[in-house]
Amino acid sequence: MVPIILVTLVLLWQAVLVGYTFTLASGAADEGVRKAVASGAWDRQSRCRAAVYERLPSAWEGPAQIQECGSEGNDMVKATITLKAPVLFPGFASLPIPVRATAGAAAEGK
Repeated sequence: MVPIILVTLVLLWQAVLVGYTFTLASGAADEGVRKAVASGAWDRQSRCRAAVYERLPSAWEGPAQIQECGSEGNDMVKATITLKAPVLFPGFASLPIPVRATAGAAAEGK
């Protein structure tokens, strides 16, 4: 019975890590868009990237990919972040399934 309980606990822990990765990805995308919208049009992309990496814990920064961060046209700011969920604990290995989050907001000022 003990092995079944241990395997169940490991699977539950892995589910928690995947869920936490989804939360981190969406929070980082939201923060990147928020900072980009509040900045001027000339430095939206750099502010967005800096805010994304500032929001992520160090174990998730390495495998983080920012596909899009900044203006989409003149009136929309969008960020798309892809993270990899860790296996058992952060920094060890990653699942081959990417976790993607997208956020967007209308640009301020004209």
